[in-house]
Formats: sequence, C-alpha cells, structure tokens
Amino acid sequence: MLQLAAVSAVLVAVVRSLWLSTVFIFVMLTVAAVTSARRVTGTRLRSSGGASSAARMVLPIGVGALPVVGLVMVTGTVPLSGEAVVPIGGILIGGAMTATSLAGRRLFDELQQRRGEVEAALALGLLPRDAVLEVVRPAAATALVPALDQTRTVGLVTLPGAYVGVLLGGGSAMQAGAAQLLVLVGLLLVEIVAIWVVTEQVARGHLHRP
Repeated sequence: MLQLAAVSAVLVAVVRSLWLSTVFIFVMLTVAAVTSARRVTGTRLRSSGGASSAARMVLPIGVGALPVVGLVMVTGTVPLSGEAVVPIGGILIGGAMTATSLAGRRLFDELQQRRGEVEAALALGLLPRDAVLEVVRPAAATALVPALDQTRTVGLVTLPGAYVGVLLGGGSAMQAGAAQLLVLVGLLLVEIVAIWVVTEQVARGHLHRP
C-alpha cells in the first residue's frame, strides 16, 4: 500500500511532462531488469554478478517493450502525452519482465535436468548454441502460454485493466475494446521478442545461474 501511494504521488507530477514520463519509463525498465535478474539467475543487485545479470536483462525487456512503445506513440495510436506514455509503457514493460523471468527460469531448469542431452548433442558435433537450443526450445515456447491464454479468454473470463479503465473514464464499449485490443497485440509482440532474446542469451552463454 505504501509503495502504491508513493508511486501515485510521483506520477501526479511525472505525467504532466513528456520528458519526465520518458525518464520514468527507463526507471521502470531498470526495476524490471533487476527483478528479472533476481528471478532468473538468483542473484541480487548487490551480490557478486548481480549488476552484470541485471544489465543483461535490460536487453530482452528493452528490445521487447521499447520499440513497441515508440511505435504506438509515433504512429499516433495513442496521444503523445505522459498520461498515455506511462501506462502503456508500464503494461508492456511489465509483460516483457514477466515473460523474461518465466522463460529464463524454465530454460535453466530444463538445462539442469537435461544436461546429458546437451552433452550428447555436443558429442555429435553440434555447436554449443545449437546444442542448447535443441533442448530448451520447447521450454521457451511454454513461457508464452499465459499470454496466449489471456488473449483467448479476454472478456469471457476477465475484464482487463485497459478495458475497464476506458469505461470508467467515460469511453464507450467500442473505444474500450479497441484500447484493449491494442494492449493485447502489443503484449503478445513484446513477450515473443523478449522470450526469443533471453533464449538466445542462455544458448550463447551470456546468462548464467550460479
């Protein structure tokens, strides 16, 4: 509760300025990277290798979320203002963080359980990256299941935040549906890219779990 109250107080000032809103987006990206690093590699920011792991997590989350946020704003799909940039950016960065954390954990768990298969693939002449990908691809794909389920059941099982927010703000059901469709498509794109990038990082040995 205290955290939400503090963030709400900050946002009152931040959303009035597009520049401050952009800075806040990068703050969210940093927090998301630190959180994913802790979930995936088990390292905290102040521990040995923690900062390095967090820096590497910026890549899948940032590459997934920031281009989509930029595209949405540049094309005029939503107003170029702090009130639009911060919530859209937060939703997409949050989705990328969740996908990265889920995929990363599953990839390392799969590698740990099937280490023998990786070694067998290496013995057959596969490159290290290809050997790892042979083992972890199915696990990476399962990380997208929550996003797919959410998209398939939207409106039938849950009424998502963007939809409810537009309705509470006085918009029509059609406007609310259009806003939610934008968010769902953006989330799917963001999470696909984030999962692909973190899978490549693990396969190339750029991410390690102590």
